[in-house]
Amino acid sequence: MIDAMSRGGSVEDVAIVGAGIVGLAHAWSAARRGHRVTVFERGAIASGASVRNFGMVWPIGQPPGEARAIALRSRDAWLEVASEAGVWVNRCGSIHLAHRDDEWAVLEDFAATAPELGYDCKLLTREEIARHTHAANPDGLIGGLFSLTELGVDPRSVIRTLPGWLSGRFGVRFHFGVTITDVEPGKVRGSEGRCWDAHRVVVCGGADFETLFPTLLRESGLRRCKLQMLKTVRQPAGWSLGPHLASGLTLRHYANFAAVPSIAALRNRIAEETPELDRWGIHVMASQNDAGEIIIGDSHEYDSAVEPFDKAEIDDLILRELRRVIRLPDWSIAERWHGVYAKHDAQPLFEADPLPGVHVRTGTGGAGMTMSFGLAERSWERWT
Repeated sequence: MIDAMSRGGSVEDVAIVGAGIVGLAHAWSAARRGHRVTVFERGAIASGASVRNFGMVWPIGQPPGEARAIALRSRDAWLEVASEAGVWVNRCGSIHLAHRDDEWAVLEDFAATAPELGYDCKLLTREEIARHTHAANPDGLIGGLFSLTELGVDPRSVIRTLPGWLSGRFGVRFHFGVTITDVEPGKVRGSEGRCWDAHRVVVCGGADFETLFPTLLRESGLRRCKLQMLKTVRQPAGWSLGPHLASGLTLRHYANFAAVPSIAALRNRIAEETPELDRWGIHVMASQNDAGEIIIGDSHEYDSAVEPFDKAEIDDLILRELRRVIRLPDWSIAERWHGVYAKHDAQPLFEADPLPGVHVRTGTGGAGMTMSFGLAERSWERWT
């Protein structure tokens, strides 16, 4: 355990606003350094984007350099936290499946430079894919890209389990059902007028751009993004998906593939053949939780298009595209939902320090499970 005194620092009273994964990661990083931490969450439990995702820890999707290093650091933290807190984690890895020639071209080009960029991945033949997963549709399958680094977690369980563990292990205090309405240096104030002193405040408000520092967030370049997702029933007889699976559509979504020359042909073909997928920002992936259910998605709608009403067309397109690339024993849908997260077009995280000792951390752009712990560690190293 790291503690502030052993590092020559001083113990601080730290207030974290928001008990989603970004807030919990910052609370963990502070508490393990010996700080006294209090977390405020306006809901009875965090119920935003942190519980509405695949549960994928996805370093393969981050671009080379600092962002990938942060993702890998998060991966290490997940393994440490899961071991201590008793949280389920699956070292499953991932496979990007190629069923079209242009998808395979992107994977070949990426794999050629991946080692020098620090990616631990390799190309698989269709026969090799079959040894990793029974879910890949063999019809038209050319090959795939396997990465060892991806993990699976259950986001709903994580968000409900970590507060109790942080409380018991580090003495972190949680105030649920408390909305922080004002922050100033050395102090936070709740909606009922109560104040708490804090040497340092970290605001992790997710897609809430209005409650705290609305002018800053309005001018930040942050956008709201809505995604639609689905979950199947438990698959029968212990059937296992194996690695996380992603289709060729995903290659146009994640930043790690953006510099691959052959990506342009793939994007053009998708835009011409299936413009409805670009219209709704659909790329399809699948993961499996510890209950044996398959999480599938997703879509991307931005800004004024973010509405509380979900579109059956989007769900149908997600299922259509996934059925082309994977096979499941049981496609029965048990749940449908949407999430809204904050995303910055140019940065993996929005970081601002609007007041002395006050820090805003949001905008992980759908990569909260992947990036939060590494970003929190980086933050505390800067502050300590």
